[in-house]
Amino acid sequence: MVHWSAEEKQLIATIWGKVNVEECGAEALARLLIVYPWTQRFFSSFGNLSSPTAIIGNPKVRAHGKKVLTSFGEAVKNLDNIKTTFSKLSELHCEKLHVDPENFRLLGDILIIVLAFPLHQGFHPCLPVRLAEAGWCGGSCSGPQVPTEHPGPGCVRKSPCNPQHL
Repeated sequence: MVHWSAEEKQLIATIWGKVNVEECGAEALARLLIVYPWTQRFFSSFGNLSSPTAIIGNPKVRAHGKKVLTSFGEAVKNLDNIKTTFSKLSELHCEKLHVDPENFRLLGDILIIVLAFPLHQGFHPCLPVRLAEAGWCGGSCSGPQVPTEHPGPGCVRKSPCNPQHL
């Protein structure tokens, strides 16, 4: 389990405070369904997903994207207990819906891209690392993957990113 410093928690909260959950969630899920069409099989009840235009305009895609990012917001509020925060979602998606954990990594990668646009100047290189630590980029059936070390160069725990860059 990752233990974030007060500065790191503030960094994540500050970043998350800039996110438009409804718009970014809708865009991230739509991109997932368009770029990786095999993921559509988990959303057969959503109706028309036959084209990028249909996916982008689908109200169920928008609503579920918002729901996904709302759950991430809950995780931001509970960084000290993130595994518990994601445990019920993990159980639902892995055990009941049988979603391949790789799909969560794909969604996390897309979310980084989606967030980079509205946060363009505030999108410091350490942002993806912090989001990955929070479990955004690669949930698993045993709960979100929360690495204990920073995976990226320049983002070492001994030398944390400066929140003023964001």
